[in-house]
Parts: sequence; C-alpha cells; structure tokens
Amino acid sequence: MSSTVQKEENEKKVGVYICHCGGNISDHVDVDQLADNIKNIPGVVVTHTNMFMCSDPGQELIQKDIEDGRINRVVVASCAPSLHELTFRGAIKRAALNPYLYEHANIREQVSWVHHGESATSKATRLVSAAVAKARNLEALEPIRVEARQHVTVIGAGVAGMRAALDLSGCGIAVALVEKSPFLGGQAAQLTELVPTGEKAADVITQLASAVVKDPQISVFTSAEIVQVEGYVGNFKTTIRQRPPASRDDIPRTMSGNYQPFAGFLPDILPGDSRDIQLETGVIVLATGFKTYSPHSGEYGYGENPEVIALPQLIREMALAQNNGRVLQVNGRAIRRVAFIHCVGSRQIPGIHEPDENGEVNEYCSRTCCSATLQAARQIRQSFPGTHVLEYYRDIRTYGRGQEEVYDQASDGNVLFFRFEADAPPLVEKANGSGYPLKITVKDVLTFGENVTAEVDLVVLSVGMVPTPISDLVEMMKLPVGADHFLQEVHPKLRPVEVANTGILLAGTCQAPMDIGEACAAAQAAAAKATALLVKGYVELDPFVANVDLERCSGAGRCTEVCPVEGAVRMADRQVDGQPVERAEVNPALCTGCGICVGECAENAIDVNGWALKQYEEMVDAILAA
Repeated sequence: MSSTVQKEENEKKVGVYICHCGGNISDHVDVDQLADNIKNIPGVVVTHTNMFMCSDPGQELIQKDIEDGRINRVVVASCAPSLHELTFRGAIKRAALNPYLYEHANIREQVSWVHHGESATSKATRLVSAAVAKARNLEALEPIRVEARQHVTVIGAGVAGMRAALDLSGCGIAVALVEKSPFLGGQAAQLTELVPTGEKAADVITQLASAVVKDPQISVFTSAEIVQVEGYVGNFKTTIRQRPPASRDDIPRTMSGNYQPFAGFLPDILPGDSRDIQLETGVIVLATGFKTYSPHSGEYGYGENPEVIALPQLIREMALAQNNGRVLQVNGRAIRRVAFIHCVGSRQIPGIHEPDENGEVNEYCSRTCCSATLQAARQIRQSFPGTHVLEYYRDIRTYGRGQEEVYDQASDGNVLFFRFEADAPPLVEKANGSGYPLKITVKDVLTFGENVTAEVDLVVLSVGMVPTPISDLVEMMKLPVGADHFLQEVHPKLRPVEVANTGILLAGTCQAPMDIGEACAAAQAAAAKATALLVKGYVELDPFVANVDLERCSGAGRCTEVCPVEGAVRMADRQVDGQPVERAEVNPALCTGCGICVGECAENAIDVNGWALKQYEEMVDAILAA
C-alpha cells in the first residue's frame, strides 16, 4: 500500500450535520452561523444543516458523504442522544462505516431549550467543537457478542405474565412462569366483569391459564419465588424456591384445573415438598403486577365504621348478592343509598393528604379507578333499582375506547354526581339519630360551592393501584424504580418495556397503572423484545466498557472494590514476563461503562472504550478554544 493511500485512510475527516429540529433548535440557535463557526475547525471537511436530520433525507445526507469517501467520522448536532443515537448509528452502518465512529452533540435540551440569542449560538458552538474534538480521536469498535440461551423466565402469572409466556412460546422460546401464589390470574381474578367490553374476568383468565398449562414449552411454578439471580443477558442463572401453599388443606383438589372466584385459576401442579430449582435463562420478564391501595385507619372513616369499605370488597359482595329484590344487600343489610368516593390513594397532594409510613404520597393517577367505579354504580342501578347511588369525585377520567359510554350509562341511570376540590374532600361522619348509619358532607363545585349533606347506608372508597412490594427483587437485580415506586423503563416511547439492565424487561402494571388491554399490549411488546434478543442465539452489546492496559496495571485491585456491578471487574491470574501475577480483568457483558474504576486507578491502567481520558481532554481543550 502506498504512503499516500495509507495517509488518506488514516486521515480523520469529520462531517458535521446540524438539525433545525423543526424550529425547536433553529428558533433560538442560528444554525447557519453555527455551521460557519465550526467549518474551519481542524478535521472538519463537511457541514450540513437540515430541517430534520432524523428524517430519511437527513440520514441520506450522511450516507452519501460516507459512500463518496468525503468523511470517515460523523458528528450530529440535534436533540438528546437518547432519542436518535441509534437512528444515526444505523444510518452510518448502512453506509458501510463503523457505527461507533460517531459523536452526538445535544443542542436542543442543553442549548435551545434553556438559552436564547447569541448565548445559545455561542454555547452550541462550544458543544459542537467538543464533539468534533472527540470524533477526531474515535477508534472503530466492535459490538460485544455473548451467547444467548433461548429461554425466558417470566416472574408473575397474572394476565400480563401469562400473555407474555404464550407469545414467547409461540415464537419457539422456552419459558419458566413463576408465580408466588398457588393461583394463576393475578389481580384480574378480583374482578367479575371487564370494562368496557363486558367480558367475564373468569373467562379471560381461564382461556389464558388453560393455554399456559397445556403448552409443552411453558413450565409453570406456582407457590414459588425467585431467591437468587446472577449473570447477564443471554446467560442469567436463577434460583426458584417452591413451597407448598400454607393453606394447602383449604384448597379443594376438585378445584384443580378450574377457576375459583376471587382467587384465580388453580392448576393441578401444586408442589408437594419445598425445593430449590436452578434455571439457566436468557432473558427475565418482570410481570409482578400491582396491589390495591389500602386506606389508612380513619381515612373517610375506613376501619372505624364497618359501613365504609373499599371497592374490591363491594365487587365481591355484589357477586355474592342474590338478585332477588330491588335493593342491594351487603352483609345482610339493605343498602338504600350508597356513596362512592373517587381517587382514594391516587392523585394525592403533599401537605393535604396523609403520607404513608415512608412519609410519601401517591401523586399519580391510577387511571382505571373511575371506570371501575362507574361500572359498579351502573350495575347497582341496573340490578337493584331501589338502591340510589351518589358519586363524589375530583375529576372523571374515563380514558380509552368505549370507556366514556360507561360514564354516560351511569349518568342516564340516575347516578347523582358531586364534585369536590382536592383541599376540601368529602367528610364522612356517623349519622346520629337518623335511619342511616353515616352521613357525608361535601362542598359541591357543581352547585357553586354549596355544602351538601346526604345520609347513606354504605360508603365505598375507589382505591387506586400501588406497585406490588418486590424490594427483594429490586435489590437482587438492581432494578431502577421511579418516583412513583413502579419499575422504571428506559424511555416511555423509544424503549418502553426495557430497563437499564440489559436482558430484563417489563410487562404490565409493574411499571405503571394500566387496564387489562394495555397490560396485554405491554406483555406482547416484552415478548417481542425478548424474542428479538434471543432468536439469533447470541446478543450483541455496545462496546462502551472498561478496558485494562496490562502493561500499566499493578494489580492493586481498587477497581474491583469500587465497581458497583458485582462481577464486572475481578482479579485474575495472568503471566507477565513469565511470572504469575494478579491483574484486573473486565467481564464486558456485565460492565456498564460507568467509569468509576477509571478515576480510582492510580496507574491510569484502565479506560472506557469510546470515552477515553484522552478524548475528554481534547473535548475540554476544544471548549476553551471555541
């Protein structure tokens, strides 16, 4: 190879592509001035601006410059890399350039959304200059390839867990379905009729559960829980502890293989003895679900008055009630008038609502409570016309197809609505001396702030969703948890069922309140993602991991002490100059590239691929020079 050709191949030719972002950036950053500012930076050979760099025409600009040999490094200045980093890496790869010869400058969230005028353009210039400096020092990297077992462990056998297991089996993936209780069906088994379709919950659960227990590729473990998880995507090792149910004698064997109301589907596979089972699995799907909010003692009289109950209890009572009269019977009492209170345990406000034992309140909306409450009200009015229904609400949120019809039907059925402000909730008291046990008073917004009092036989609290307590799994698997205590996905739109731990996926209400349709959709998305990860028999991971320079490493071991991921860095026996020594060794499948080890190494013997110290130094110099 001639020296001229060698020089051309080694020359760092950077192309810079600046996005208007439909005005999100260009309304505050002068993109033409920015392009002019950076065009003479050493190494920059091409600059382009485009209304939407992420669009097909924008990506084609990059691909054409690569294919024409004009550039061999790429810098894109646009929105956050979490949104379109993969988009641009894909475009670069299609043009036959190593996709890691790319750097991203965030000039939307970090510039145009927080700065204006000349200061915005000036800061954008510095950020792009730093990106160019790093791009000149990038080296081609190859993804890390690890073997992957075509097996998935699904934790939780509610509707979402069963749906995910069936979809995975349909794609040829073996599944272990682990359920803590003896029953399949989860919280859906606490329902009678689903809104708005009118389907029976028992029918839906039975259909799913029957298919699961008959599927030869699905191994069902009931009365079981995960007690140990180690390894990484494609090669997890899990330990399942299975115990006979504590109330085994109370479960009639005649119920095996059948649906039991308000318990679920009981498969004929109850464990006879306690045992630990070790499984090797490629992906873990969390479908741990939710539990209903438990009102604290005294909340709207709950726990103090037997006439105050939660909605799940009313649903059970209505299922047991005999439709042989005009008035609903609950615990042998005729209910002439019932009051529902919405948003109990949801949409709580700090300083107004009483916090839980951890000093926190549930500020989120549980989303399904309004429809469930209106459905119960509608059923009462249809089945027991002699029972009058009052609804006390802050806002009615019947989102989703067909849900608004439930509200209309309840209203048409003469359900009476009262609206209150968050800081003036209904007051529930004993109704001394009247024919009713309770009275409820509210400052009604619908009547312009008038105080309205009604005497009632029963108060029903419309309780929201809270995540199932899984602190053991969170600690064991280092799972990310959001401010609402549900499991946190990487990105709600771009990576909606993935967590930061590669190979661990979310399905259903473990990540947010959902109705059954949404939970099934999320479960199917998790199954599709797991299949995509495992179907090739191997998994490719980004190469941004720590790398040890054995010539510099002294074997001090500080990197292993500070590493937050167990097993990512360990001391291993090596040969140096013919002598056995201990040196640091990185497991690239476990390393997250956090860089903590880099700062601890006194010999500068460890660095992170794609984010080397030299690259940082060049970026700082570029910022100062811009």
